[in-house]
Amino acid sequence: MKSRNPTSTGGVDRRTFITSIAAAGASISLSRLRGAELFMGKTVTPGKIHVFSKPFSWLGYEDMAILLSEAGAEGIDLTVRPEGHVLPEKVESDLPKAVEAARKHGLNVDMIVTGIISPDQQYAESILRTASSLGIKYYRLGWIDYDYNLGIKGTLRKYKPEFEKLAAMNRKYGMHGAYQNHAGTMVGGAVWDIYELLEGLDPQFIGCQYDVRHAVVEGGTSWSNGLKLIAPWVKCTDIKDFKWLETDGRWNPVSVPLGEGMVDYDEYFRIMKAGNFTGPMSVHFEYPPFENSKITLADSDKRKLFIKEAKRDIDRLKSYRSKYLL
Repeated sequence: MKSRNPTSTGGVDRRTFITSIAAAGASISLSRLRGAELFMGKTVTPGKIHVFSKPFSWLGYEDMAILLSEAGAEGIDLTVRPEGHVLPEKVESDLPKAVEAARKHGLNVDMIVTGIISPDQQYAESILRTASSLGIKYYRLGWIDYDYNLGIKGTLRKYKPEFEKLAAMNRKYGMHGAYQNHAGTMVGGAVWDIYELLEGLDPQFIGCQYDVRHAVVEGGTSWSNGLKLIAPWVKCTDIKDFKWLETDGRWNPVSVPLGEGMVDYDEYFRIMKAGNFTGPMSVHFEYPPFENSKITLADSDKRKLFIKEAKRDIDRLKSYRSKYLL
């Protein structure tokens, strides 16, 4: 049975939610919060359910769009990075093709995944320019490792100017760049270091792609405090679940289907509802048969299995969305 946070935000009104953010330590003014598009975004139809394209790398643009449409998805969160569906060096020619295939089958492409961590990076501006021209509003940044020669604070001080420059470039193209919190020892293992990078920056153009699965892995029962802290900068989210399993004497977080793990999605969506969250959600499939599968199937059988498995998680997410967000 999932543990319940005794400080549930169910039924909390907007004023109380903003007060809780301030109490959690967010040093953003109420005027900035009202102006931020975070929980009041108007650029995307509320709550469109996208699917992270990584597990579908064996499919071309058209076939992937057909499969995900049949599974009930509403959009594709395309990888635009090395070894992704769209290679950075081919973004100008291939991203329009991928988006056209998705839209042909009724799918949105409101968000993409990149490896960008600096505006000076090769292909960074080309990716944003092309994405913006196609109406894409959100992109995920790459990941940053800590430089232990600089230390924790020294690494954050090093990258803060890069985030400031990224925010400026995002403003130029009308896009929002978001750093994903991810379990582990790199920057973003805990959301508190992401807050250090984002504090003082405009949430309309730079933020966090909040991943509740990784937040619960790292935050245990305190993950909700972290979410409230960085709330003004959360405009898009990642959806997945996990369990702790023991293997060879070591405990590891192992991904499982949505709703079958340790993430308290009722509590999560109560918080998002209290903040009037309207951004796109990206569903990640990181368990067999999508990843780490030992089963070898013909493409036709693999396609049927993927549709069935993906539809289960998408339907469960739609149920949460209907209950809390719509």
